[in-house]
Amino acid sequence: MPRTQKQDPEFLEAALIGLQHTLAALELRIAELRSQLAGQPVSAKSAPAAPESGAKKRTMSASARRRIGLAQKKRWAAFNAGKSKPAAPKSAAPKPPKRVMSAEGRARIIAATKKRWAAFHKAQQPAKPAAKPAAKKVAKPVAKKAPAATKAPEAAAPTAAAASAPTT
Repeated sequence: MPRTQKQDPEFLEAALIGLQHTLAALELRIAELRSQLAGQPVSAKSAPAAPESGAKKRTMSASARRRIGLAQKKRWAAFNAGKSKPAAPKSAAPKPPKRVMSAEGRARIIAATKKRWAAFHKAQQPAKPAAKPAAKKVAKPVAKKAPAATKAPEAAAPTAAAASAPTT
C-alpha cells in the first residue's frame, strides 16, 4: 500500500520531468520498432520531440530583486529592533546586594545535614542478626604443674598494704 505523504512541489516537478523524459524515450523506441515492422525508416516528424528540461523558467528583473532585498532587510531590522528593546530594561536594573549567611545559621545547617546523613547511613546498614550462642569448646586435659611456693601469697599481702599506705 503506498504511503501518502506531503511532497515538496519542487520534488514533484522533478519527478514529473524525469517521467516525461522516460516517456519520450519509450515513444521513440516504439516508433523505431513500428518502422522496422513496416520496413520504413524512422522520420523525425513521427518521433515526438523530447520535452525541455522542466517548465519555462521565470526571470526577475534586477529592480524587482533589489526591491525584494530591501523589503527583507527592513523586516529583519524591525524584528531585531523589537528584540533588543526588552533586553535593555533588564540590564538597566541594578543587581540586589549579595546576601551573607551568619555563622550561627551556617552551623545550624551543618548540624542538620550531619543529622540527616547519619540517619541515612543508619538506614542503609543491614539489620544485624540475633547473636548466636557461642559453641562450647571442649577443654583438653592438660597436666597441671605443681605450685612453686606457698609462701609467696603471705609475702605479697604486706607489700600490697604498704603500697596503698600514704607516705609523708
